[in-house]
Amino acid sequence: MALDIDHPIEGSFQIIGGNFDTAGAASSQLKSKLVELNVNEDVIRHAAIATFEAEMNVIIYAAAGRLSYLITPTYIEIKIDDMGPGIKDIEQAMQEGYSTAPEWVRAMGWGAGMGLPNMKKNSDEFKVDSVVGEGTLIEMTLNFPE
Repeated sequence: MALDIDHPIEGSFQIIGGNFDTAGAASSQLKSKLVELNVNEDVIRHAAIATFEAEMNVIIYAAAGRLSYLITPTYIEIKIDDMGPGIKDIEQAMQEGYSTAPEWVRAMGWGAGMGLPNMKKNSDEFKVDSVVGEGTLIEMTLNFPE
């Protein structure tokens, strides 16, 4: 069902690498916005999971990043652009369980190698572009049910 909004709604969040104290803040704020708009519960859950995974990847791997979203009457588009090390082998990074997280991150319970696979699994459209030494751009689209 299409959302009853007059114009697209945009928002963005700055994410600071290494700041585990704010982990989940961006995904929680987006989830609250979707609840406020009465978006389908399944879409909210998928958006929250995908956004949280992206947010954690920025916190774990990058110096900083920006998560932005665009909510239209028929879909939500989520983009995550970071200033990180980039991904050398995207195909390998998309395999469940593959992780390059340092041991100290794993000791905290993160870095299990499910971030990118979970983002893809919870999106209707998923695209990742990365340049080693520059950063990564992830684009996800979630369609609202008709």
